[in-house]
Amino acid sequence: MKASELQDRFSRLNIWKAYGQRAPHKPLLALWAIGRCLRGEDRMVSYKESRRELAELLRLYGPPRKNVYPEYPFWRLRLDGVWEVPGSDRITETVSKDAHVSSLLRENAHGGFPKEIYDALQADEELAIKIAYSLLDAHFPSTLHEAVLRGVGIVSEFEYIRRRTRNREFSDTVLAAYGHQCAVCDFAVRLDKGPIGLEAAHIKWHCAQGPDLIQNALSLCALHHRLFDAGAFTLSRERRIQVSGQVTGRGSNEILGRFQSKEILLPEDDGNIPDLDFLNWHHKNVFQDELR
Repeated sequence: MKASELQDRFSRLNIWKAYGQRAPHKPLLALWAIGRCLRGEDRMVSYKESRRELAELLRLYGPPRKNVYPEYPFWRLRLDGVWEVPGSDRITETVSKDAHVSSLLRENAHGGFPKEIYDALQADEELAIKIAYSLLDAHFPSTLHEAVLRGVGIVSEFEYIRRRTRNREFSDTVLAAYGHQCAVCDFAVRLDKGPIGLEAAHIKWHCAQGPDLIQNALSLCALHHRLFDAGAFTLSRERRIQVSGQVTGRGSNEILGRFQSKEILLPEDDGNIPDLDFLNWHHKNVFQDELR
């Protein structure tokens, strides 16, 4: 199989879309399987084993939900031409064409990349890493890439250099609107008259079709940007900081806890303040607190 064809297959994964919600189930399973491939583990893995691993990944990097459903990607990824479940004819399905978990377990179902895909990825580690980063770029902000790679067990000597076009004008405009300060902690260090360590953070992620608008952005220091994308805090309708109850550990109060309920620094122009629709998306799809 040609590298271009393989990359195209992974880029065209059919991702469930409804009400603007995130659904990283298939990308996370594909990334986890790529990690197994690069480590030389068996091509096929039991549903029982993958369920345990994928459920944890969904809790860590998926939207906050009371229940996660690792059986969905294990069964549905077959339709994208990058996964197979031998003996699938023995697996019973629900009315929505998903596999019954009890049937997957009873039949000791196994799944994995088709042999030609597995062999191609194992033979070309650089290609496997490129596909992994394409999945990351499409479904997660860059601030989470390192953590997700670590979570799926992908460690490589290759440094994949992505030449993505970034909207420098957007970043400059956002930072200027906030007076070149972090909207949370007022960090405003400058080096040679220029700001350093400040970033324009999308509220609704760019990879989730969040637009390059000031109303969909915050000026944040690098640390608060990563914490915001990880769901450690969000903003209320009054643009006050809501810290996740799951935030613990040394330094958590100094970095986040002390800002609980504080109103963020807002742009002087009322037309540029964070839009409630984007804040609502972040609260439902990123903020790690309430389980829905």
